[in-house]
Amino acid sequence: MTRILIADDDPHLREVLHYALGRAGYEVRAVGDGNEALRAHRAEAADLIVLDVMMPGMDGLEACRELRRHSLVPIVFLSSRDEELDRILGLEIGGDDYMTKPFSPRELVSRIKAVLRRARPTGPPSPILSCGGIRLDPEAHRVHVGEVEILLTVTEFQLLHVLMTHPGRAYTREELTERAYGEGHHLADRTLDSHIRRIRHKFREVGRDPVETVHGLGYRLAPGGG
Repeated sequence: MTRILIADDDPHLREVLHYALGRAGYEVRAVGDGNEALRAHRAEAADLIVLDVMMPGMDGLEACRELRRHSLVPIVFLSSRDEELDRILGLEIGGDDYMTKPFSPRELVSRIKAVLRRARPTGPPSPILSCGGIRLDPEAHRVHVGEVEILLTVTEFQLLHVLMTHPGRAYTREELTERAYGEGHHLADRTLDSHIRRIRHKFREVGRDPVETVHGLGYRLAPGGG
């Protein structure tokens, strides 16, 4: 059974989400702050973590930073703040989605299902992709530059997968969103840009920069892999 870990300091919201996610067929554990979330994940790894941004002690952003030191577990942020900069910060430090309170539990369940679908694609096996020394294995969910592995979150991996499918092809932001997230999913341009910046940063750390900006349009993978 898929395990979901919820970290939120509001006991009523924890109870509501525990019930909604349980009814959706998930095994759920709910804790009250970031430190508890880290301990719970170390004790029994979750398949996805829901983190409230504003919590006493260790907040959701700091918990995400700690998790990303050693884990690529999908993370969905919750926040009572609807500031775009907060949303972008959450995604740039490694979140996969961000929801603003108040929201319906049904919508959260839908978002979680979408993130998990990206993490666990169904259908026939996808071929390994290679471009300019970059190797992407969809089944193993791994990316290498030569012998060096690039650790990408679920969302980052899916976006790179789309770009590597047709190196040199320019994708609009709308096309990238639809192919990576599925039809009907709206993603703000700045949110997509945040994910792309993280991908580029991780490759630059090993001396590569495979993603090119197509000004006024979107992005493409450099034909030679950057």
